[in-house]
Amino acid sequence: MNILNIIIYLIVAAVIGWVATLITRNRSGLLINIIVAVIGAFLAGWFLTPLFHIGTINDAITLPTMLVTLLGTVILLVIFNMIRGRR
Repeated sequence: MNILNIIIYLIVAAVIGWVATLITRNRSGLLINIIVAVIGAFLAGWFLTPLFHIGTINDAITLPTMLVTLLGTVILLVIFNMIRGRR
């Protein structure tokens, strides 16, 4: 993977993380958006890819993979908010 691919991956992850925080109404910074989207992509790869037979942005950057990654990121944020809300 060259540096340009990494930069594109991080930009796409930041946008997906930002959209997910808008959907879940969280307030997060750019770095948190990237981290949440990358973790969401890995979780979506484990749980959602077998259901939908579509990869995540870890495989390729296409509209279907971005949507699966977004769904995984939103689920991650909802779970995080539920855990944080109990404290």
